[in-house]
Amino acid sequence: MNRILLLALFFFFAAMSPTMAMADGKNVQFVHQGLQLNANLTMASGKSLKDGAVLITHGTLAHNGMQIIAAMQKELAGHGLNSLAISLGYGLSNRTGMYECQTPHRHIYTDALDEIGVWVAWLKTQGVSKLALMGHSRGGAQTAWFAAERFDPIISKVVLLAPMVWSESAMKEQYRNRFGKELSEPLAKARKMKPAEMMTAGFLACPDAQVSAGSFLSYYASEPRFDTPALLASIKAPVLVIAADNDQLIKGLPERVKPLADGKKVSLTVISDADHFFNNFAAEDAAEAAAKFLKD
Repeated sequence: MNRILLLALFFFFAAMSPTMAMADGKNVQFVHQGLQLNANLTMASGKSLKDGAVLITHGTLAHNGMQIIAAMQKELAGHGLNSLAISLGYGLSNRTGMYECQTPHRHIYTDALDEIGVWVAWLKTQGVSKLALMGHSRGGAQTAWFAAERFDPIISKVVLLAPMVWSESAMKEQYRNRFGKELSEPLAKARKMKPAEMMTAGFLACPDAQVSAGSFLSYYASEPRFDTPALLASIKAPVLVIAADNDQLIKGLPERVKPLADGKKVSLTVISDADHFFNNFAAEDAAEAAAKFLKD
């Protein structure tokens, strides 16, 4: 490659927004709207990104190094599949590890969709022409929402690991059980405030969190697209939903998906003796089911 072409490529990527850079090893860094985002790139032996990749999104306030995500990357690589596991920024630059409850919350639910989109764009610049999406828990619901409304022809298949199901009544009950308060109270307060104003409320897994009104509403105002099964019919690519038969966090998922599963556009696999995080050997079973689906 001559010097002129190298310079042209440099200025092309430098002019792109967001900007991006790959660090040494497996860590990938991507600057989006002034925030440095992180991802872990795991390559299968003898493969390049031209062979395709799986883009993996974690669950609520988590990160790409949590056990279920790391296990999936390892198992997928063993099946010859490259993967990129992203850490959602949640409005913080260079975020690593779990999101601490004492950190103020200003992130918006659909920020995750935007970040999935920029990582899809980054993978395309790396030569990926065939991409699968995967998400766990709330990350599965966000992945489904992205695939339903922001579909890119590069997306060949979608795998959802114990994705979130939703109903307004269940959300209210869960909030009441977790925080001992009615959801209507902080919702009414948030609706009277400007989006950037901060309030104290139970939020996600955090009691007495400092959270912006806009952030609170984005997670707790009534939104049917929080419900993964309701999105499946709108996803153009084939979808595999992997449920855990002993899931104590996401209940009723198999019953909701089974009537939709035709084995072609929507498939359902239930992993026996598995909890919500597919601990121990359940992760291997889930990864094997995902790999078979992705390689068919």
